[in-house]
Amino acid sequence: MMTIEEIRIGKEGQTFDLKSILIDPKALAIPIVAMANADGGLLAIGISDKTRRIEGVNQYAEKLNELLRVPFDFCIPSIPVKCSYMDCTDQHGNENRILLIDIPASMFLHTNQADEAYIRVGDKSRKLTFEERLQLMYDKGERSYEDTAVYGATVDDIDMDAVADYAKLLGYGKSPMEYLRENNNFVTTNNKGEEDVSVACILLFGKNPQKFFPRGRTRFIRYEGIDEKVGAEMNVIKDVTFEGTILNQVKKTIEYLETQVREHTFLGQHGQFITRRDYPEFVIQEMTVNACCHRAYNIKGTEIQIKMFDDRLVFESPGKLPGLVKPSNIRTTHFSRNPKIAAFLKAYHYVKEFGEGLDRICREQEANGAKAPSFRTDEFILKITVPKVTENVTETSQKTNRNQTVELPDNSHGLTEKLPENEEKLPEKLPESRPGLIEKLVEKAKLNGDKLTENRITMLRLMIENPYISKSEIATVLGISYTAVGSNINYLRGKYLRRVGPDKGGFWEIII
Repeated sequence: MMTIEEIRIGKEGQTFDLKSILIDPKALAIPIVAMANADGGLLAIGISDKTRRIEGVNQYAEKLNELLRVPFDFCIPSIPVKCSYMDCTDQHGNENRILLIDIPASMFLHTNQADEAYIRVGDKSRKLTFEERLQLMYDKGERSYEDTAVYGATVDDIDMDAVADYAKLLGYGKSPMEYLRENNNFVTTNNKGEEDVSVACILLFGKNPQKFFPRGRTRFIRYEGIDEKVGAEMNVIKDVTFEGTILNQVKKTIEYLETQVREHTFLGQHGQFITRRDYPEFVIQEMTVNACCHRAYNIKGTEIQIKMFDDRLVFESPGKLPGLVKPSNIRTTHFSRNPKIAAFLKAYHYVKEFGEGLDRICREQEANGAKAPSFRTDEFILKITVPKVTENVTETSQKTNRNQTVELPDNSHGLTEKLPENEEKLPEKLPESRPGLIEKLVEKAKLNGDKLTENRITMLRLMIENPYISKSEIATVLGISYTAVGSNINYLRGKYLRRVGPDKGGFWEIII
């Protein structure tokens, strides 16, 4: 469960937003409609989205009742939200509460009272055009497949230990079976009094999902060269398949891909040795997660295929781009074909933030000197091609400058290497957003006799979660001035933090 402080400083985005208790009910209907039309989300009422101050809701009983009616009185059709309260201490030091509105991703198109349809795009609620509205209505029919009952499946096909692990992760205190019956329509009762088990339930918690979805798996194929050949010229050198639940497939696929990614070390600017991977770690993880999360599981004739060539990775996933997503807007527009599966992977931290993954993939590729991925649909298969980073890095590192040499370390036997003229310093490996990193930084500060204030710790945490976060975004989250953010960064720079690349287009790197 999130704490009040985590909610207060949380980054507003695709599935999370803060709103003042003083918001107009008609205005509140817009983000509720937008989230229901997209991936669902959580609204925290009683914390100012501008100042991040905790107002609370107890002192506004009449206003609170108006807001509680919004999903039913101002949304068409009404949206079955879940409301709860969290105890807190408000900005005046009084005991208070905030209201949490949990909005499910809906299989229907919703509008406000003015018959306006919205969809969530990042931290904004964007009004749909007539054509987009029609398209979303069509796609809504497709996305409900994960709620479809699996023919022949019973509760005996569910791994209750896996359900228990997930319920514990969410802070759910009842039994695994109660969780399945009370959440996400994983297990429902049909008109014959029989229990139906949903597609999402089997894919996420099934003892053997491939019993019902034989091609619901992930296959890795490595080719020798840059072409896919067949027959007598077949050039497949590895062919591995990963099965089990979606979580197991994601874990095993990422682990195996990491064994296939090579690292290259070369002498960079100022005589520093720089190590580059064929593909950034985040790119490998996010592309794998996207393939498993957004594939059309109603297409049962093929599996996800990840193909590695000498110069690129190709991720092939059954299903076209979902919803309003197009190649032209894929970096900024998000729509989950399987919102329950997406929420599950987000809980396990495989999805960082809805709507940010592909944009960050493109930025990481570009920051490492490689081209951004390309997208195309071939029949019913979405194909995403990721160029290899080191194709460009190697070419750059081989340029020479006759006027400058740098001595290598002692074990280089006195060799020297020319440095390229006007060589740009390539970014270091991005930090992993892993548990325990903040604790290590705090321990380092103690050893150095430094004091990491609460604001500085929060800044480092934000940079770990999003290395591309801007100073203005940090200022907004912390509720302090842009100048104060700069002063704190100057204090941290060189000891705990460094900037890689320019102010615009670069990213933050944590120093352990």
